[in-house]
Amino acid sequence: MNEKTDILRLLPDELEALITSPPYSQPKFRAGQIFSWLHRGAGFDMMTNLPLALRAALAESCVIKTPAVERRLVSETDGTIKYLLRLTDGNCVEAVYMKYEHGNTLCVSSQVGCRMGCRFCASTKSGRVRDLAASEMLGEVIAAERDTGTRISNVVMMGIGEPLDNYDETVRFLRLLSAPGGLGIGLRHVSVSTCGIVPRIRDLAATGLPVTLSISLHAPDDKARSAIMPVNNTYPVSELLGACRDWFLATGRHISFEYTLISGKNDSPEDARLLASTLRRYMSDGGRTLPMHVNLIPLNDVEGTGLSRSSKDAVRRFSETLTSLGITATVRRRLGPDINAACGQLRISSAEGKS
Repeated sequence: MNEKTDILRLLPDELEALITSPPYSQPKFRAGQIFSWLHRGAGFDMMTNLPLALRAALAESCVIKTPAVERRLVSETDGTIKYLLRLTDGNCVEAVYMKYEHGNTLCVSSQVGCRMGCRFCASTKSGRVRDLAASEMLGEVIAAERDTGTRISNVVMMGIGEPLDNYDETVRFLRLLSAPGGLGIGLRHVSVSTCGIVPRIRDLAATGLPVTLSISLHAPDDKARSAIMPVNNTYPVSELLGACRDWFLATGRHISFEYTLISGKNDSPEDARLLASTLRRYMSDGGRTLPMHVNLIPLNDVEGTGLSRSSKDAVRRFSETLTSLGITATVRRRLGPDINAACGQLRISSAEGKS
């Protein structure tokens, strides 16, 4: 039996090639109609401007991999919605919908689980099960738009998984997300987060896709970073920041550095001074310091890690130290505190049968 075509994964030119060839043999304009319907979350039976025979043929030979909403938790504090989404094979991932003055943002997952092993992260506790297809990542956005009845204007790839460990599907997702006739989300409104897979950072820069690169740094030097992030043993701080410098020089796109503050591990004023020195050393060109921004994130406590959140005073001192040394830094506002909006925790509790 032939495997059904994952039609939501197809880029416009690929869909056109499919639809204009046997067994469909349709005119080109049908591909545009189908693409638009798919990106609105429609099933084949809803595509009312297509011939019945074509709809039946598509249903017979193609599959639409939009995930189903398994659970939704709504914050009474700020309206943040955390989704547990069930994929067509039964696996679950998470997405988080956040409201900002500049528009609605969705944090999406790129893998079922994660193999990067960062000590502070819930997503990696059970390892990586599989990569998501670009269609499934796109389906997260479609599912959230359908559920909320609102338009998603910004996407952050900071959910479960490491996007650059699923590089080809991540790039395909970005192209689908911004394709005319579909959701049409501009890539300048998309952030791709990575723990630091250096070759893929360079590959992504070469694509010319104008996304924002967000680096999960979380420590000021190799010793501290390797203790909490195994990826640093392969791509140490000097290599990672060298790739970040080259990213900016190639793309002109500013980099955001994510820094989770962990009590007693990376949150002292001395750590802040070392971080500022490290960033200035590597993020420079011809004597000028390149534009960058540090997002400070108080740790979301994860059971079993033995790590705890920095105190408010420690967070304030760290931020003030960075700022005094000329490094732009802000403390990320914690959204959805009453629903544990940090990714990974809902999936784990669901798998363990907890409420």
